Amino acid sequence: MNLASQLLRQIDNSGLNLVERAKLRCQLAKELEDSGNYESARSAMGELWQRIGNRPQLEGLDQHTTAEVLLRAGALSGWIGSANQIEGAQEIAKDLISESAALFETLQETEKVAEAHIDLAICYWREGAFDEARLTLREVLSRLADKDSEQKGRALLNSAVVDIFSSRFNDALHTLTEAAPLFEKNQNDSAKGRFHINLATVLKRLGAAEKREDYTDRALVEYAAASYHLEQAGNTRYRAIVENNLGYLLFTTGKFAEAHEHLDRAHLLFASLKDSVHTAQVDDTRARVLLAQKRNAEAEK
Repeated sequence: MNLASQLLRQIDNSGLNLVERAKLRCQLAKELEDSGNYESARSAMGELWQRIGNRPQLEGLDQHTTAEVLLRAGALSGWIGSANQIEGAQEIAKDLISESAALFETLQETEKVAEAHIDLAICYWREGAFDEARLTLREVLSRLADKDSEQKGRALLNSAVVDIFSSRFNDALHTLTEAAPLFEKNQNDSAKGRFHINLATVLKRLGAAEKREDYTDRALVEYAAASYHLEQAGNTRYRAIVENNLGYLLFTTGKFAEAHEHLDRAHLLFASLKDSVHTAQVDDTRARVLLAQKRNAEAEK
């Protein structure tokens, strides 16, 4: 979070003009978004954008900065809308992101166009429109075929996520194996953490389906790697996801006491973020553990 602190100090500089301050606000919002702190990212946008459904303030901005503000407002509309189950949020997000992508296309900024289209695919994924998400990501990867870039890594990772939710676990494992060298070179701990989470999830699912203990053991290693990188990044939200997933994996292997320890941590982390959706998922996992322990009354509660 050192970068975030530096950006905050720079934003307070009274000598900045409108465009300079807007660029810093977008950079700070992106940093906070990457760490899973979506409400703080929204606040970081300041006067540029206040809440889902509001049109960003774009007057006086150049084309590039306008596109960046639209992208940040769109991406955050999607993330906050998902976390709080806000009806219509994904459509609002898609409109803003699409407008941003069109501007970046005009400016011939290939990486920014790719970033916007990946965020668009994530909105489709949240809506359960897996075919649209997959097609959008395939187009991004086609454009970036000759590049080993951050956005290519993101596109591969999110392609794997779509395959996981479509129960295409072998396809997801193949895609993540292809993406691994890009994330090894990536210096972003949040990105590394998300990569290891999804690789662990695939290994966990394949381990259960194919009765492969070696996959289950590898999943535990990948979750540990994810936890390390996410702690380094200060990403509370994804650390909580790791703890919940670890709790579930340990429950399936009969390690109930350890499962409860991880679920306790997950619950505390999600509660600190006021994320009721994921807190409910932790409660669901805990109920499964209690049922397996034949503690039915506690499970029902």
